[in-house]
Amino acid sequence: MAGLPASPAAERAAALSLSGLITTWFGVGLLPGPRGTWGTFAAVPFAWAIQAWGGPWGLFVAAGLATGVGIWASGRYAARLGVKDPSSAVIDEVAGLFLTLALTPASLVPWIIGIGLFRLFDIWKPWPARAFDRDLPGGYGIVLDDVMAGLYALLVMALIGRWL
Repeated sequence: MAGLPASPAAERAAALSLSGLITTWFGVGLLPGPRGTWGTFAAVPFAWAIQAWGGPWGLFVAAGLATGVGIWASGRYAARLGVKDPSSAVIDEVAGLFLTLALTPASLVPWIIGIGLFRLFDIWKPWPARAFDRDLPGGYGIVLDDVMAGLYALLVMALIGRWL
């Protein structure tokens, strides 16, 4: 696939498909600016509702579903655009954030810390996240680097919770 970004018109057209709606988290990934951050913020109310309804296991299940469906959808979406990792793909942020917050108490300060840690690890991409992003094909490379970032943030949040 090409390394050049897709045109905004091509992204909007591709986002109208089922895989595009899922991958862009219902169009959030098409917003201008820091798309990964928008995708993260757009996932927060869903995470809150899922945790309120299903507790930590609900978020773990939601993270698994977002990961599996996200791999399928983002792979199709990227192929349609002819781009390895479209910046409008934000389902990976949703999956990673759900994982990060799964064991985080539903309270404002811990969630702000968790969201900040997730964004830090998502941008930094410590090993093996960067390798996943670079080396895995299609939807796997798009989604699994952010799932790894979510796992790192989850582990840091668990350590913070243990020591505070």
